Amino acid sequence: MSTKKSFLPLIETVTPDDQTAASDAIRQAYESDTPVYPLGGLTNIRIGGTAKRPGIGLSTANLDRLIDHAARDLTITVEAGMTVAKLAKHLTHERQRLPIDVPSPESATVGGVVSANICGPRRYQYGTIKDYVIGVSAVNGLGQTLSGGGRVVKNAAGYDMCRLLTGSLGSLGLITQVTLMVRPLPEASAMVVGNFPDYETAEKLLRELGHSSAFPTAIEWLSGPAWDNNPILGKCPSSSVGRLVIGFEGPRAEVDWMVEQLEGQWRLAPDVAAKTVPEAEVGSMWNCLTDCVDQTLLNVKISTLPSRTVEIVESIRTDNPDCSIQSHAGNGITRVQMATDPDDITDILNQKLRPVVSSVSGHLSVISVPNGVDLSASDAWGAIGGGATVMQAIKDRFDPKRLLNPDRFVYGI
Repeated sequence: MSTKKSFLPLIETVTPDDQTAASDAIRQAYESDTPVYPLGGLTNIRIGGTAKRPGIGLSTANLDRLIDHAARDLTITVEAGMTVAKLAKHLTHERQRLPIDVPSPESATVGGVVSANICGPRRYQYGTIKDYVIGVSAVNGLGQTLSGGGRVVKNAAGYDMCRLLTGSLGSLGLITQVTLMVRPLPEASAMVVGNFPDYETAEKLLRELGHSSAFPTAIEWLSGPAWDNNPILGKCPSSSVGRLVIGFEGPRAEVDWMVEQLEGQWRLAPDVAAKTVPEAEVGSMWNCLTDCVDQTLLNVKISTLPSRTVEIVESIRTDNPDCSIQSHAGNGITRVQMATDPDDITDILNQKLRPVVSSVSGHLSVISVPNGVDLSASDAWGAIGGGATVMQAIKDRFDPKRLLNPDRFVYGI
């Protein structure tokens, strides 16, 4: 059994051939009080608390059919087990794409991306997967089929169902089918990189980007060992506290103009040393920014106001100089990766990291922990706060026996 599969206490894995069979499998689990762990491509299997109750894995591997692609309407409907790479191939035929950055697209499934609410560097311009889900079908913890939304962008029926299931980590239902809004492929893509010698300069550069006539697709702040000697970006100067990677996409003339504007601004800043990533390597750099998490280490996601990004990065890097940071600085999303003793992880989360995050009114959640770490749902997600009563009521409606992904999401706290 692989490391990823052994992360869950599975008795067996069931792979239904269609959505009806998936409903039957969950209904049988409900009748026998057997926990159910939804399985997509296993790329986000470490998110959340540690599962303790033995149960069945319910794989969506056979639910990978294309249902409909209304290219003129910019929508596509697929079963949830379709991989993101396969979805991209369907869309590329019509010069379209889902502009969400997904790690390991050959393995990651559409249902898993929606369930885990995955997003990446392009979030600054394009938003999150939640902005593209316009229809969804699922099976709740009783084995009942649910659906919301539709196959046209303006259909608002079931809007709350789409939003509710997105990011629920399979704890409210097994997503079986998804309708997505898509976008045309951009004509051109480019990146500009600049180092900064101190946090004051970083603050200044980020503030100027917010008022710049050049509108980026992504604003990425990279620092720490994982980024110090990147094969595309080169070695980060030892005198630098990090670097910014600014991505642009769109019509070629617009992209060229925005790159020129940014390079002109950064030439006026001392010690920034702006340079453009060679066009042949831009695609690889997007992939590098997307697929950079080492899931064998402690990885956390911190959400703050964008204006507090520099403050939170400086605090964490000062206290943990060996950690690596990738911040979607335009959105206030910061990912921290560190190697640490597994026995110390709970203390690091609750006594070191969360107090710092709370001081800037932010929130911290765990993306992954090393093998063998026993993490409670509250350790993984933090305190729910005033929404606990409402969230428990939602869980009671969708999964009254607490069988779907038990102990792993906030509903289990």
